[in-house]
Amino acid sequence: RMLPELIWQIEDERAVFLTFDDGPTPGVTEWILAMLKRYDAKATFFVLGKNVEKYPDLYAKILADGHRVGNHTYSHQKGYLMSLERYLEDIDLAAYSVQSNLFRPPYARVTPSQLRAIAQRYKIVMWSIVSRDYNRKISGERCLQGVLPHIKAGAIILFHDSVKSFANMSYALPKTLERIAELGLKCKAIEL
Repeated sequence: RMLPELIWQIEDERAVFLTFDDGPTPGVTEWILAMLKRYDAKATFFVLGKNVEKYPDLYAKILADGHRVGNHTYSHQKGYLMSLERYLEDIDLAAYSVQSNLFRPPYARVTPSQLRAIAQRYKIVMWSIVSRDYNRKISGERCLQGVLPHIKAGAIILFHDSVKSFANMSYALPKTLERIAELGLKCKAIEL
C-alpha cells in the first residue's frame, strides 16, 4: 500500500500470469517457448536490452508466438546503487529495443524516487510468487514446491530465462503448467 505504483497481482478470476526475467537466452528461450506452446499458455518476458540487441531473432520469436514483453533495464543493475539519472538512462537504453509499457526492476532493488519516476512512464509489474529458480542451492523440486501451493487466480509467477536458472526452471515449469491446467486456469500475457 505504501507503493501503490507496484503491481503484485492482477484481478482475473480465470487466469494466472507467468513471467520470465533476464532473456532472451539462446537455448533457454526456445525451450520456454516450446513448453508454453505445448500448454497453450501465454506469458510475459521481462527482457534485458543488451540481450535483445545480441539476440534479435529470439526477441522476434517471443513476439511472433503471441507473448508480451517488458523492459527489465539494459544491463540488469541494482537501481538503489545508482543515481536516479543513471538508472533512468539504463532503462531508456533498453527502450530503444524493447517497446513496452511494462517494467520490472532487477532484484526489486529500487529507491522510492526511482519508482515514482518510472511509474510516470511504465506499469511496474512485480510478482506474487517467486520460484527462486535462480538459486543453485535449492533443487528443482524445492523450487516447484515454492510455486505450486501458492497458485491462484490473478497470481503473477516469476521464473527466469537464463542459463543459471535453467535446471530448476526446466524442472518446475512443466509441472507448474500442469497444475495451472488442473485448476482450470489459463496462462495469459500481461495486458495493462
